[in-house]
Amino acid sequence: MANLKEQTSIPKNKIARAANIVGTGAAIGANYVKYKAKEAFGSKGEKEAFHEDTAERTFNTFSKLKGGPLKVAQMLSLDKNLLPPAYQEQFSKAQYSAPPLSYPLVVKTFKQELQKSPKDIFDDFTQTAVAGASIGQVHKAHKGGQNFAVKVQYPGVADSLESDLKIVRPFAIRLMNLDGASIDLYLNEVRERLTEETDYILELSRGQELIDKSSHLKNVNFPEYFPEYSTKRILTMEWIDGVHLDEYFKGDHPKAERDQVAQALWDFCHFQVHSLKEFHADPHPGNFLVKDGQLFVLDFGCVKKLPEWFYDAYFSLMSPMALNDPELFESLLEKLGLILETDGDYERKKLIPVFKESVELLSRPFFKEEFDFADEAYLDEIYQFGERTGNDQELKKMTSSRGTAHALYLNRTYFGLYNLCGSLKAKVKTNMPDFI
Repeated sequence: MANLKEQTSIPKNKIARAANIVGTGAAIGANYVKYKAKEAFGSKGEKEAFHEDTAERTFNTFSKLKGGPLKVAQMLSLDKNLLPPAYQEQFSKAQYSAPPLSYPLVVKTFKQELQKSPKDIFDDFTQTAVAGASIGQVHKAHKGGQNFAVKVQYPGVADSLESDLKIVRPFAIRLMNLDGASIDLYLNEVRERLTEETDYILELSRGQELIDKSSHLKNVNFPEYFPEYSTKRILTMEWIDGVHLDEYFKGDHPKAERDQVAQALWDFCHFQVHSLKEFHADPHPGNFLVKDGQLFVLDFGCVKKLPEWFYDAYFSLMSPMALNDPELFESLLEKLGLILETDGDYERKKLIPVFKESVELLSRPFFKEEFDFADEAYLDEIYQFGERTGNDQELKKMTSSRGTAHALYLNRTYFGLYNLCGSLKAKVKTNMPDFI
């Protein structure tokens, strides 16, 4: 974070925020005209260069605005099949390395929320943020022998949410070549989750509740929260001296330790999804630390509850009975809104095999006592499936407005979990939910 230039302000009113996005769009539009002209004369590499420039400009604008636009970037970066690599690379920065706000703005938030400056509360408080993402940034503090991680929300994030998403929608459709139905699924998810994530009191209470219910899990640990130093826009928790998962991936760690970390990830996700029907739904590496072979879960801002009807239908799809019974499988797809009453024979023949292949891919680890995520062929198969179906324009039109947001959260969490286990090159003990 220290290498990133600090921001001294965030555009707050609708006109200023819209002007930033429109201005970026105009610059990118001019570049697009140049790119198409060069492409017409057979210039090589122009497409990649255009995407790289567009991705960097877009991320820089979203980073400046924080909130909704930056959250959109963060979420889009998790879907490997939705955007070109240049966007994935840039947007992944939104997870926890966005440019920080300057210290005076942090002090202002403290005085508004706690009527004191950080130095009035803590013995030491880093003036420069140690991490920053879409909603807020983290500072390290110290008091009375205790180290704290203090998350400070960016000003105006909650107030500008609705107008931000309205502005971002046409921008994403035109400049990122996304269809309206696809981007709406993401924007609706951002709207719902971001509304919750901007309430740190909700995150604190929900985090404490889920931590209490998950405290028995082996090798899974959580930081302590400090309500006395927390408000709706400031959240204070125990500082953990660990290594973020993406940095841990790069290290030379014993196979047994990597397996242990992956098993802790699996058990944490599996228990919350199948026992609590409420789970941590933000599986990017920045939300997890490793310390002495132990997993630490840091952030409960994004939590998803699953309705019983959806949970039963979704996981029933994975049962051998459903996979081997075409009528039962189709009826479950209908219940989940993936097959519609208006679909004719052509649509059903096109869609059902694709959905079945998707279910078989997702559920494959469940059908073995142990699954080796070090086998790159499995994750490659997932990526190839996504690329193949994503490039089928007819299929994209058919599937863009089907299903529910519940599946988006769950799919993202499981495929995120698989990616993390794959990056750890780990073998994990897996199993299906008991009722299946």
